Amino acid sequence: MERAISGVKIECLKGDIAAQNDILAVVNAANALLKTGGGVAGAIHRAAGPGLYDECRSLAPINPGEAVITGAYRLPNEYVIHCLGPVYGRDQPEDELLADCYRNALKISEEKGIKSIAFPALSTGAFGYPSKDAAKVAFKTISELLSELKAVNKIRFVLYDEKDLEIHEDILSKLYTLVD
Repeated sequence: MERAISGVKIECLKGDIAAQNDILAVVNAANALLKTGGGVAGAIHRAAGPGLYDECRSLAPINPGEAVITGAYRLPNEYVIHCLGPVYGRDQPEDELLADCYRNALKISEEKGIKSIAFPALSTGAFGYPSKDAAKVAFKTISELLSELKAVNKIRFVLYDEKDLEIHEDILSKLYTLVD
């Protein structure tokens, strides 16, 4: 599913975040030390190769809500933006920290002139954030920033499973009717 809102194409698709050939920057659902792990971080680090972690070491640790940028190495992208989402029920205020991830990733994208960015469902895996609540925070935050985006013209959500895809598509369809 895709929608154009305020000149920005927003898409949702099921797929592999590490295989987005037509996107300049992918977002890593990082851990504080920016190390490889499971889920999104594992997929990105495995695909990018050891150079990614070598660059990440000097940028770690990061705090919940923060984002940093690196090269993409063997990924088909130019950049990886690493965001540390909140652990649901522990890092507070979790909704603001999650929103900060999206704000900071888009801010970095604007500063670097990045035209396209792909997000996973941040904090919803091992960090336990309920998918529907996390998607609402993501789309609300992005909708608030759309009018400020000058470089970014494509935002993609790459979801790992069908349930997350359905949740994101449902919220995007409602956002579209509210915003445009």
